[in-house]
Amino acid sequence: MIKDVMVHLDGSLEDEIRLEYGQAIASAGQAHLIGAFTNLLPDLSIAMPFDGGAAAVVQVVSELEEQARKDGDATAKRLTERLTALQVEAELRRFDGTFGSMSIKMAELARYADLFVATRPCGAGDTPVWLDLVESVLFGGGRGLLIVPPGHRRPRPVQTVLVAWNGSREAARALSEGLSFIENATRTVVLMIDPQPGAATGSDIEGHLARHGVAAEIVSAASHGRRVADVVLDEAGSISADLVIMGGYGHTRLREQVFGGATLDMLTISDLPMLLAH
Repeated sequence: MIKDVMVHLDGSLEDEIRLEYGQAIASAGQAHLIGAFTNLLPDLSIAMPFDGGAAAVVQVVSELEEQARKDGDATAKRLTERLTALQVEAELRRFDGTFGSMSIKMAELARYADLFVATRPCGAGDTPVWLDLVESVLFGGGRGLLIVPPGHRRPRPVQTVLVAWNGSREAARALSEGLSFIENATRTVVLMIDPQPGAATGSDIEGHLARHGVAAEIVSAASHGRRVADVVLDEAGSISADLVIMGGYGHTRLREQVFGGATLDMLTISDLPMLLAH
């Protein structure tokens, strides 16, 4: 049962989209909503020159930091007013810091909520948006991470869930974190891609979900050389899934960044909300 939802806020237009999802989930379970506002400050270590002129740089960074805090005050005021207007119990928590420190703080904070809502970090432009934060929460938060595609407005009730299942520890964690959505859905489809001979059969996961009162459909699919993410999204589209649940980073982040992988692909191309856990 989800009783507190944490929503990442950064003052951008995506705040409203994330809040819509957070409010929908909180309303369904009468949960508490926490808006985690990350107000970025300039990083002095990045700006420091190697050829002298440090005093001038410190002065400039100090002025930039002062302006960032003032801008943060205005954004925090606006977000507080927005949260007050929500029809759920809500609060705003503000954090001022650099990129690196912010990601660590969000991972620590996420441990005190049942679900963390963030925007899909890749694929909307040339530069990843908050990828470090998303990965930090995924690896260090110990909770489920609901990823919303950029610009994906008007969340609809989660009626159909697709579970990408490969029997891994990460898949099991995601299944556990997503049980609240699965148990309240009207249809759950478990997708097994290229199941290996001798591996656990679909009857195992089917039986596990049945003991939770869920009559899951087991579907096997051959990839035929396609990316796992493409197979998952094709199946999700064919059943009109409202949510995809899958394990995050079964391989190391470095391996996925170098060779590619399902998680990084989904964080780049998924046009559906997805719940990830590691």
